[in-house]
Amino acid sequence: QVQLVESGGGLVQAGGSLRLSCSASGRTFSTYTMGWFRQGPGKEREFVAYKSWTGKTYYADSVKGRFTISRDDAENTMFLQMNSLKPEDTAVYYCAAARFAITSVRTAYEYWGQGTQVTVSA
Repeated sequence: QVQLVESGGGLVQAGGSLRLSCSASGRTFSTYTMGWFRQGPGKEREFVAYKSWTGKTYYADSVKGRFTISRDDAENTMFLQMNSLKPEDTAVYYCAAARFAITSVRTAYEYWGQGTQVTVSA
């Protein structure tokens, strides 16, 4: 099993920035799409961003222009740089991996981290 661990969450004021990290063990990121999802209080888990092994990136409209996804395959680490944060970004953020699939569909992602809390206050 691939183990994914998120870090970097915390409390930040609106307009601030956070950088989330996702570290993988057990297997490399090669031929995987790495994605970020989030789940706010009382809401379903939703797609945020992904970056495939081919270099393709895709963002949800709600974060486009504010968030940037990147990956360092040599270190088996993925990042989500979050700028201009809004209270509506408050959620538990999860990293996930989808093997041989380039997609934003949650069910395609077979490996998940435990999540890291991001809280944005006004």
